[in-house]
Amino acid sequence: MALSFLYLAFTRILQLVRLSQRDWDELAIEVVMLRHEVTVLRRQVVRPALRPSDRALLAGLGRLLDRRHRGRFFVQPETLLRWHRDLVRRKWIYAHRPGRPSVPAGTVAIIWRLARENATWGYRRIQGELATMGIFIAPSSVWAILRRHCIDPSPIREGPNWNEFLRSQASSMLACDFFSVDTVLLKRLYVLFFIELDTRKVHVAGITARPTGVWIVQQARNLSMVLAEWALPIQFLIRDRDAKFITSFDEVFQAEEIRITRTPVRAPRANAFAERFVGTVRRECLDRILIFGRRHLECVLAEYVAHYNEHRPHRALGQLAPLAVASAPRTRDPDPALLQRRYAVFGLIHEYRLVA
Repeated sequence: MALSFLYLAFTRILQLVRLSQRDWDELAIEVVMLRHEVTVLRRQVVRPALRPSDRALLAGLGRLLDRRHRGRFFVQPETLLRWHRDLVRRKWIYAHRPGRPSVPAGTVAIIWRLARENATWGYRRIQGELATMGIFIAPSSVWAILRRHCIDPSPIREGPNWNEFLRSQASSMLACDFFSVDTVLLKRLYVLFFIELDTRKVHVAGITARPTGVWIVQQARNLSMVLAEWALPIQFLIRDRDAKFITSFDEVFQAEEIRITRTPVRAPRANAFAERFVGTVRRECLDRILIFGRRHLECVLAEYVAHYNEHRPHRALGQLAPLAVASAPRTRDPDPALLQRRYAVFGLIHEYRLVA
């Protein structure tokens, strides 16, 4: 800035020396022309952009003008005073003293997620949950972050949405259904299965050629003993109105305080989870293999259900398998040489993984 000002002042002094040696008539004409140019420019430019060196030079030359002619100067006295105040402010500025440290971006993301996934939590409850994870932050900071993200910090917010409501209900619901398989000798076999609506885990209860009422009740008793060992009790069982589900079948589950919910007539979408599994097992397995008998079908379904529960990704579960604990670690640039293939369901399905 200083060098720029010195250079600009030097050039203006040379111009003044040159003008002092010129004829006064020519100088007067040039002054009139320059004044007119300034008038034209003022009509086009509301506020000219001045550099610091320009301001210093104009402030210095303004002191040499007569007070009667200072009104023609486009820089007013108020402007000069404001420039001086800016210089004083810059000269006496002190070192920056940081106040309260900013909240890290990771903590802000966690607060936003806790507020979104728990609609009934206020900023105090979120601050307490952060403390259990070793993240200590003032309640006022949590309040400010929630307000910044347009989230009500008070615990009285809107109730759960449909996805949250259905997910919470699905954890206590079970669905069952039959599907048939024709063997090579055109003998029809019936498969009874149960599926958990929350985890999509499938349980094949039994396979028979004659699904009598006594057989179905026995399969229900076998499953009820398994349900007694679950940590989260089942409250609802969804089934269709098939005549094979006799009254004794419902009584087995009602004894375990499980409510039976029957779907409407000719409404397969009311039992959509079970119907979706039937379509999946047919497309991926049963339509691609010949079944010779009941024991063969039992082996094939055991292999496929193990693949379905332990490896097959599900979109509703975030591309995880029903029995998967967590997703695999993210790999940015995988090595194709580390890709390993495993045959499942007697070679019908391939399972892949990256070996270390």
